[in-house]
Amino acid sequence: MIDEQAAPVFDPHSATGRPIRTPKTAELVARKLRRMIVDGELGDGDHLPHEAELMEHFAVSRPTLREAVRVLESERLVEVRRGSRSGARVCVPGPEVVARPASLLLELSNATVEDVFVAREAVEPAAARILAENGTEEAFDELERIVDEETPAAYAADNLGVAAALFHLRMVQLSGNATLALIAGMLHEIFERHTSSVTRHRSRTDAETYEANYRLFIRSQRRLLKLLRVRDGEGAFAHWQEHMIVARSLVIEGHLAVEVRDLLD
Repeated sequence: MIDEQAAPVFDPHSATGRPIRTPKTAELVARKLRRMIVDGELGDGDHLPHEAELMEHFAVSRPTLREAVRVLESERLVEVRRGSRSGARVCVPGPEVVARPASLLLELSNATVEDVFVAREAVEPAAARILAENGTEEAFDELERIVDEETPAAYAADNLGVAAALFHLRMVQLSGNATLALIAGMLHEIFERHTSSVTRHRSRTDAETYEANYRLFIRSQRRLLKLLRVRDGEGAFAHWQEHMIVARSLVIEGHLAVEVRDLLD
């Protein structure tokens, strides 16, 4: 049971001497439901129990319960279809939930494409090392499939930037480090848009350089795959660090001052 009469209290021993607000009942209910989602008791696509059941379980009123659900809806943890009898459905969010706000903050801070590439250089080599040391053969097979099938197909379709961005993203995600994967997911759209724009322009204005860069990229990917399969973490780190530096010089040459907001408009 949750006390719906919770009110602000004053803690004379608090560091600031300011009143400490006791969470509203709806916030406490939302917290408990959120924990059920985090712990896997409620999975992606599951519907929350019916209102009557939740009201009885938490001993709260219908308005309080609905306010709690709205809190979860604002966090994009649940989806509520108005008028539906099935109630709220759990939606486990992906990186896109934070990607747009993060992109907006980058726009407001006048961040450049170079800023994004430098940040990615701090993320991806570390992920390559983790992947080499802890990755599965299935993960390596997936990356190899991107190199063998998706990258050549994208090159032929004048869409190499998309395949390049996918390889970079999946490499980090497959490392299994949730924090690095989240950062990579936040930066993915910016990286993909810029890389696609640059490679598409080069394919039409300098076909020879475009082909040379493509072959260089393929060789580098295959080198990484070899290092991953022999579990050479330090080698994978060093190679991908060098790859990222070279890629930055190729992809942002002449675009150093391009701001993130110019890509996302």
